[in-house]
Amino acid sequence: MSWPKRLVAVLFVLCIAAIVVQSLRAPVEPPVKVQVESVRRGSISRSVTAAGKLQPATQIKVSSNLSGDLLELWVNEGDNVHKGQLLARIDARRYAAQVRQQEAVRASASADRDVEKVTVDRLGSELERVRRLVTAASASDAELERAASDLAGEQARLHAAEQRVEQADAALAEARHMLSMTTLYSPIEGVVTSKLKQVGERVRGSDFSEDVILVVATLAAMEVKVEVGEHEVVYLHLGDKAEVEVDALPDEKEPAEVIEIAQNANIKNQGTEAEVTTFFVRLALLSASPKARPGMSAQAVVTTDTHDSALKVPIQAVTARPAKPEGEAGPAMADAAAVGSQSDAGTPAVRKKSAMQKLVFVVDKGVARATPVQVGLANDNEIEVTSGLVDGDLVVVGPYRVLARELKDGKSVVIDTPDKGKDKDKATDKDGDTDRDKNKAQPPSAKDAAAKTN
Repeated sequence: MSWPKRLVAVLFVLCIAAIVVQSLRAPVEPPVKVQVESVRRGSISRSVTAAGKLQPATQIKVSSNLSGDLLELWVNEGDNVHKGQLLARIDARRYAAQVRQQEAVRASASADRDVEKVTVDRLGSELERVRRLVTAASASDAELERAASDLAGEQARLHAAEQRVEQADAALAEARHMLSMTTLYSPIEGVVTSKLKQVGERVRGSDFSEDVILVVATLAAMEVKVEVGEHEVVYLHLGDKAEVEVDALPDEKEPAEVIEIAQNANIKNQGTEAEVTTFFVRLALLSASPKARPGMSAQAVVTTDTHDSALKVPIQAVTARPAKPEGEAGPAMADAAAVGSQSDAGTPAVRKKSAMQKLVFVVDKGVARATPVQVGLANDNEIEVTSGLVDGDLVVVGPYRVLARELKDGKSVVIDTPDKGKDKDKATDKDGDTDRDKNKAQPPSAKDAAAKTN
């Protein structure tokens, strides 16, 4: 074999060896493009969002304690009424008759009492006369005792007559009270929001069921009744400030304040997988819009806590990973192996969940470092970091797929700048050729040259 052929053979063998070595070498992963933001210090507040309905702060249902026909009704829906204003009148003839009857009974009892008083006075004088006669030995002791007993009996009858007068007074007062209830007055100052009866209808008076005639509400003072989940109601306090937005008035946001937090839970779909536990919370509007009406839907955002100087990062920067590094056999894995061996012997298997920890990825010299953190307050966009970071650190905030799955501690990263990338794609040379055209004009690689030589 000539020397040129030997040289070509040696070069061929070296190329094959280089290709094999290159294929056996662990591939170098390219840097991952990430989006970053700086840790900064500022104010952050925890907020609780809930939905509910507008309702008057005070709402009174006007009904009658008496049964009868509704003869007069002087107001309509939307009318303003003041406290003590006459609203309606029920047929009062029956109750007026009862008043006259009780007045007659009371007069009769009073006359009986007057008669008994006259008799008592007469028997008292008779007793004094008998005593003088006994002193003068002109009457016996038996006559004195009889006069005293007659007086005592008549005094007892006088006391009974006085009691009958008091009883008649009480019955007359009750009859007059019943008569007064045939006219209905407004108990508060407000607006008539509902008119449920018409003139001529019969009103049922009962202590067990309420037959409402009118509803009067104070629309000048409104509140919102919202439902808050069990995991969020624990953060609420009486007096917390809130902001309410009525769906029908999207351009107006009213300040509000928490005035009541229910202690009893409202449980829906109890005993099912869709069970939901909420608590009713009342918010008083500090300045109600004149356009607001009871029953309108509203959204409330309650601010529960505020930290003025806190380290905060975008909420998507905080992710959760297993507390043990990947590949390290922790107690949970050992327990799982032991449980697996027991399940083969017939013992039910029990799966334990591995502990999770919160962490962020800090970009340092082109490398992502997984940094465990402790978090505090959070809102819809940001979260407070109480330990693990310092002001000015660059943390990875996206993309979500990279942050949640692909990114690991020590991974090489490159900061993605979308605007800069677009400019690069549009860059052209002096002759108008694009970068892609330039790549086409580049000389072949060493690997391609060796292939052509062979």
